[in-house]
Amino acid sequence: MGEVFDSDFIQSSEHRPYPTSTIQTKDIPVIDISPTNSTSISQIHSTDTAITGLIAKISDACRNWGFFQVINHGVPPEKREKVETAARKFFALPPGEKKKVRRDQLNPLGYYDSEHTKNVRDWKEIFDFTVEIPTLVPASHDPDDAEITELRNRWPDFPPDLRVACEDYATEMVKLSYKLLELIALSLGLPADRLNGFFKDHASFVRLNHYPPCPSPHLALGIGRHKDSGALTVLAQDDVGGLEVKQQLDGEWIFVKPIPDAYIVNIGDVIQVWSNDKYESVEHRVKVNSKNDRLSIPFFFNPSHYVMVKPLDELIDEQKPARYREYNFGRFYSTRRLSDFKKLNVENIQIHHFRSASASCS
Repeated sequence: MGEVFDSDFIQSSEHRPYPTSTIQTKDIPVIDISPTNSTSISQIHSTDTAITGLIAKISDACRNWGFFQVINHGVPPEKREKVETAARKFFALPPGEKKKVRRDQLNPLGYYDSEHTKNVRDWKEIFDFTVEIPTLVPASHDPDDAEITELRNRWPDFPPDLRVACEDYATEMVKLSYKLLELIALSLGLPADRLNGFFKDHASFVRLNHYPPCPSPHLALGIGRHKDSGALTVLAQDDVGGLEVKQQLDGEWIFVKPIPDAYIVNIGDVIQVWSNDKYESVEHRVKVNSKNDRLSIPFFFNPSHYVMVKPLDELIDEQKPARYREYNFGRFYSTRRLSDFKKLNVENIQIHHFRSASASCS
């Protein structure tokens, strides 16, 4: 989920060959969210022990891991199966066919592989499509540039069922993400719908990731270590696995075991800022496999381009002042995404660039 062009990745400072000290005796939390399938989260009562217990688990996972898996989530399994089948058909096409829908400087959506990125050490090929049609983002990172760009999807002619499968799947991901967003809001002591308004014209997108078998897995990663810049990432991975999470407590890399039909959820930079560092966006990476290819499908749940991101008023006071200055999500997003095609006169932007002076000294 390697950066440069990708809005959700930061360039790794890690050197190849990569260390292999991955810990497999620990697991990120697995949370059953079935209590949300029969009731509206916004209508829950504080006396509902099933829901309050669930919120406590969400709070603990966000605070201590930044990652968790959800089961019994309500997403129809056939929606996921259809998009996975169509994605495998697409990635099996000859290179020339896939490149007919290759991304370019004007439109970051569509197909690309590691051959066409600066970070060629990442071993993967991807296909991106956006959820809102069109998705609006700033045309540049320049704050004086008021121009807005409309991003539109590029769909290949084959497989013919790819578009419908992708669009149906994206609809389910939006539903699940709002459910998770409301649980996270409650876990922060906020009303369930407190964060929903930031996503009125959301800039969310879905990525189909394909990692071919790698003949020298010790010399490459599927994706280098990074944090996600949006609010939430909801990931479907196949049974091959490869995702690793850096544990906050001791810095060890934890292999995330595949669970059939589960979704892996992680906190992004935006929620770290909104929560005023109560929850942290955590580094993760993907290791490649020497024998098997791997398919994963992350959904990046992003706010609207015009949202100004800053710590929420309810979570700051004299004892806990705001740890970040506000920033515009669309500009932040555009700076990341443009950096693959243009040498921008700005550092690869991260949320730590917006830390307040008092937070930097604490």
